[in-house]
Amino acid sequence: MKKIFFIFAITMLSTFSFADPLSVHVLNQETGLPAANIVVVLEAQQGDKWVKLNEAKTDPNGRIKQLYPKDTVLQKGVYKVTFQTGDWFKANNQRTFFPEVPVVFTIDGALEHYHIPLLLSSYGYSTYRGH
Repeated sequence: MKKIFFIFAITMLSTFSFADPLSVHVLNQETGLPAANIVVVLEAQQGDKWVKLNEAKTDPNGRIKQLYPKDTVLQKGVYKVTFQTGDWFKANNQRTFFPEVPVVFTIDGALEHYHIPLLLSSYGYSTYRGH
């Protein structure tokens, strides 16, 4: 019995250790609904350049659960996620002042998972470090 429990515990821990360290969530602040199909680009700062690491679209719940490159160890540094909102607003027949929303942040290694929510409207947005 102890052996079975030990194997189960190791399996669960290894499952969590492979969880993606970076996720995003976009909500339409005007409707309170998730914003699906927004392209989000992840870049890392290397010297004076931004290097693209990944790109994905928000799912029907407005989420990208795995934005950091798969099977890559999380590195400390300065990163940028750019929410390409212009096409999303256009597809929803809305005007916007912000064709994209860049969010620059630091991964300092203090957390195993970083989450960046974006509350979006046509003429404003808000973001914060989530959990």
